[in-house]
Amino acid sequence: MARKTKKPLDTSSLMKSSTGTLAYIAAKTNSLTILADIVRQTCPDLPAEVWHIANFKQNSIVIEVISATWGQRLQFERVKISQKLSDVSAGEFTQIEIKVSPYRNQQQIKQPINPPIVRNISQKTAQQLNEIAENAPESLKRKLQRLASLADNPKNTI
Repeated sequence: MARKTKKPLDTSSLMKSSTGTLAYIAAKTNSLTILADIVRQTCPDLPAEVWHIANFKQNSIVIEVISATWGQRLQFERVKISQKLSDVSAGEFTQIEIKVSPYRNQQQIKQPINPPIVRNISQKTAQQLNEIAENAPESLKRKLQRLASLADNPKNTI
């Protein structure tokens, strides 16, 4: 049976399509970027690390800040931001909701990675293990011999 060859789809066409989940995500991301630019232009002295546009729904925008202090600072500029948003969005966004999210500022604690413990087995120890393995049951004998074989390569880890 002959194989049907299909022309590969351009991923940019998926983003530009007007329907579907991917198009919805792309449109919402673009909208959030535009809204963030408006807030950034209105409050240029506000550091970018302390706030971000979390979401927008119906006629309100949710702005998350990392501390109550920055939330209060944003409250002072609330009227100015809401006026600009209303002008740019043709009255679509009229409310601003400011939420404090202190856990966003915390960094995750990284656990130190312990290097593997390198232990060398001497030739004398390997010889003693082989002697013990001679009189041991079969399953223990294989394990002891495998352990004794580590004496040949000093870079082995246990």
